[in-house]
Amino acid sequence: MKIAISTDGNSGFTHAEAEKLGITIIPTPVIIDGEIYLEDISLTQDFFYEKLTGNSQISTSQPSPDSLQEYWDKLLEEYDEIVYIPISSGLAAAYDTAYQLTQTIDRYKGKVFAIDNHRVSVTQKQSLLDALNMAKDGKTAKEIADWLTETAMKSSIYITVNTLTYLKKGGRLNPAVAFVGNLLKIKPVLQNHGEKFDQFTKARKMSDAKAAMVGAMKKDLETKFADELKKGQMTLQIAHTKNLDAALKFKTEIEEAFPDVELTFVDSLSLSVSCHIGPGALALACSIRY
Repeated sequence: MKIAISTDGNSGFTHAEAEKLGITIIPTPVIIDGEIYLEDISLTQDFFYEKLTGNSQISTSQPSPDSLQEYWDKLLEEYDEIVYIPISSGLAAAYDTAYQLTQTIDRYKGKVFAIDNHRVSVTQKQSLLDALNMAKDGKTAKEIADWLTETAMKSSIYITVNTLTYLKKGGRLNPAVAFVGNLLKIKPVLQNHGEKFDQFTKARKMSDAKAAMVGAMKKDLETKFADELKKGQMTLQIAHTKNLDAALKFKTEIEEAFPDVELTFVDSLSLSVSCHIGPGALALACSIRY
């Protein structure tokens, strides 16, 4: 049985990387000044950040039902089943749309499995690799879906935002709080454990923010994920928004702080998330692996 692994544009995989692995990406639309772009197809990181730091109006959308069906129908010409892993339902409605299609259209019933894996960016990327490896091991699409659903909350993300401006723009922060925060050069550290991003703590310097993220990750690994850690099932990841040099330096620090946990990715955050966070952000994540 041939199983296709598919996702939206939020995982951090480039189309070239995904194609090499045999993963299909259904692009996430990014709307800039009213014009629709597709990440890694008609939209580059450089162009995106040029527009983001200017006065452009930027928003994101989910893949349309029509585009999902177009991709799935094409995949089903070659594959028997499809595992589709979109961005977490806590951050977007993409999963709900996909799930409804799998339940209401006869040709997808029992063949296309849309999974709410509660992941985004590098943790979502890890789930895609897990699904791919499970398929290679002969697991059915339902077995893959069951495992990814059962382990969905086995991840954590901590991200330090360089400025509050973009959270304010997106309506995710009180304007007065954003003004005072930027004035005092406060760097909020946000957390995500499978749903929405919430504030974890605040720092004045990036070094303090990184220390807070490392401390929080150590606590998560030693408490919530202690059993998985003992079994060698936990992985670490780093993500950033146009902040590669800092991310690579952070990588060295993380490898020293967690010598027994594999660090799998140092990636750019997907643009659909970056538009709400802005450049200069740095994130540390962990997730279970198959």
